[in-house]
Amino acid sequence: MSNLSVMILCGRSPRHLYVANRLCRAARPIAIIQETGSQWNAKKIANLLRPKVLWRKGWRWLRDRRRYTGDKEADFFFGGEAPRLDRADLLCEVPYINHPDVVELADRHNPDVIAVFGTSLIREPLLHKGRLGIVNLHGGLSPDYRGADCTFWALYNGEPERVGCTLHFVDAGIDTGTLIAYVSPEVKQGDDELTLFWRAVRDSADVYAELFDRLEMGERFEQKQSGKGRLYMVKNRTWRHERRLAERMRNGLLRAVNLPKRVRWFCK
Repeated sequence: MSNLSVMILCGRSPRHLYVANRLCRAARPIAIIQETGSQWNAKKIANLLRPKVLWRKGWRWLRDRRRYTGDKEADFFFGGEAPRLDRADLLCEVPYINHPDVVELADRHNPDVIAVFGTSLIREPLLHKGRLGIVNLHGGLSPDYRGADCTFWALYNGEPERVGCTLHFVDAGIDTGTLIAYVSPEVKQGDDELTLFWRAVRDSADVYAELFDRLEMGERFEQKQSGKGRLYMVKNRTWRHERRLAERMRNGLLRAVNLPKRVRWFCK
């Protein structure tokens, strides 16, 4: 266990709680921040009511309800137990992740590392907090797969070997910061998008935890990303893309694929 202090910024899904718990066991947690997304204003409401935006968000909501129906994610990460934070006493909820309360916490505690997984984009002035920086777990291999639904797009593009997660330092871009590690899960016949995504996250939690020990020992990570690759937005994924991937999976996209778990560190 590292002696580094860590402030964790995470989402609320079972996968986010799982990673937060793993990080709490790997270092000295000082706070766990979750955004509720409950702050509305006239500009947000007006934008949401635009027909194109309303249709896109409605489709995304219906699609995700279908994908995450039942307790599959909870079962994957918590083995049938109810998902929960081991350190619920450290929980702080805010309307959005760049809320002044989060900045105040960072200033007051001056954590060695701010660890991020599953939040909206980090902005100023929070962007430059953390003695050793802000680290993010992104669900794709940057820079070729940045943004949303990267497991889906790696499969859609016929690149199952490119399924995985990236640990990187946070900068002002979207998944463009200095690389720390690639974590690619086992891929085999019979897998599907969600299983591969969840497996990558679960494997990445251990690598994320190991990072604290490496940082404490003075290891440096200075590998810049080679260009900006491609950014996949939520709106890029339509029902037509999903139908095409489903057909490719039925036709044996992963037939004879047998890739082991792979981890690549970008140490100096």
